[in-house]
Amino acid sequence: MRGVFRLNPGPWPLAPGPVFLALLLSSCTHPTPLPILGQVPAFHLTAQSGQPFDSASLSGHIWVADFIYTTCPGPCPMMSSRMTRLQSSTTETPDVKLISFTVDPENDTPAVLTEYGKHFKADPARWTFLTGDRAVLNVLGLNAFHLNSVDGSLVHSTRFTLVDRQARIRGYYSSEEDGFLPKLLHDLRQLEAEKS
Repeated sequence: MRGVFRLNPGPWPLAPGPVFLALLLSSCTHPTPLPILGQVPAFHLTAQSGQPFDSASLSGHIWVADFIYTTCPGPCPMMSSRMTRLQSSTTETPDVKLISFTVDPENDTPAVLTEYGKHFKADPARWTFLTGDRAVLNVLGLNAFHLNSVDGSLVHSTRFTLVDRQARIRGYYSSEEDGFLPKLLHDLRQLEAEKS
């Protein structure tokens, strides 16, 4: 038969496979924006240096927060070790701040928090430990972060909270889960790419 071109029904060497098509299509999509889960109100506490800490100093910064206490026999050392890993993983982004709120303000004085921070190799320019008025800490833990009360019971959440440049909560991450740090870092990088 003249003029008829027949295609070989076998596999085409240049045909794009499903993996190639998925990669091609995914490169054209934008990541889903992280949800806005709450707003952290302005607050004033005391840093481990003994100096007053105004939350306005976090304005324009992405930050990660947790609640700990220095004599904790349970999860706090593990949480602070993971915060140390987060600090190391973000050395190239010094604008990312780390905030650890105490749930034991009567015992966690600035001097105690300073020693605790040294034990975990906290960079005081990036990782701040906060103490102060129990009522302020309670409002933050219970009503702002929705994690725990600061009522003297020393019961607290083991989650880290990702906060954006406008003090909006954008994610919660259980520090007890094995894969939480890569997910937190991924979301942190996504926030860095967002326009302010």
